[in-house]
Amino acid sequence: MDAGRIRYYVTFHLTNVITLHMQSLSIPEDAMKEICLEFKDLTLGYQGHAAVHHLSGTAERGVLTAVVGANGSGKSTLMKGIAGILKPISGTCEQHFGRLAYLPQQSELDRTFPARVVDLVSLGFWQDRGLLGRITRKDRTKLAACLDAVGLTGFETRPLDSLSGGQMQRALFARTMLQDADLILLDEPFNAVDERTVGDLLRLIKDWVEEGRAVLCVLHDHALVREHFRQTLLIARKLVAWGPTSEVLTPENLRRARNFQEAWDEKAGWCDDARSNSGSVPVQDNKPKRRVAAHV
Repeated sequence: MDAGRIRYYVTFHLTNVITLHMQSLSIPEDAMKEICLEFKDLTLGYQGHAAVHHLSGTAERGVLTAVVGANGSGKSTLMKGIAGILKPISGTCEQHFGRLAYLPQQSELDRTFPARVVDLVSLGFWQDRGLLGRITRKDRTKLAACLDAVGLTGFETRPLDSLSGGQMQRALFARTMLQDADLILLDEPFNAVDERTVGDLLRLIKDWVEEGRAVLCVLHDHALVREHFRQTLLIARKLVAWGPTSEVLTPENLRRARNFQEAWDEKAGWCDDARSNSGSVPVQDNKPKRRVAAHV
């Protein structure tokens, strides 16, 4: 492998294929049997500016959760914090067991390098084989099965810059399948994707959940969320509501999210100011909920 391709693999992986190795923890079954992710007063941001602040809650395995909110509400920042790309300004974000896979937005991916579909998908083996590790015959069989599952059999040698948005996202999902993660983060996976591909990818996501994986997915389409997602986290720089989708995506909660976002945009300050101003707009729904996963 020449130096240019090595640089590509290093840059592409470290920038866009964040995969974390997590040690399995001994957790009392009666206390945290299904919890795979836990936030405790988590604040994330950039250069001291809080983009998401004082978020507490839990995510369970085998549950499909939509992360929704207006543009600039902190959805992608939260994903990067969970993935370990951003360090907390304060508080903690803990994954209790297993592996994590993070699929960023397509706009963050560099498709200009002359790489092939098989090169991209093979990066899913990185955690087990190393960056330059040898791919075995068994690995190639598994890779072929993943390409078949996403409908890309025969695309192995296609250059990335020749793919449509839907084909590129299918390739990224195949890579995610190879990562075999327990917690999967998807940041706007259906942007610039045709309707048929959305349906195919949703079926894959639901299969992951049926296998006991936890999936958090950033989305803007509330109709899609209501139809397919059991849980929803509504965010507006801080938690508005988190629980069953039918109880989160209500007109009242959406109105409160808009109000808080507007107030934040007007008064946005440093993290210390964010805490002192946090009471200016009510954001927590205090009504009892079934399976509510967070309280702030």
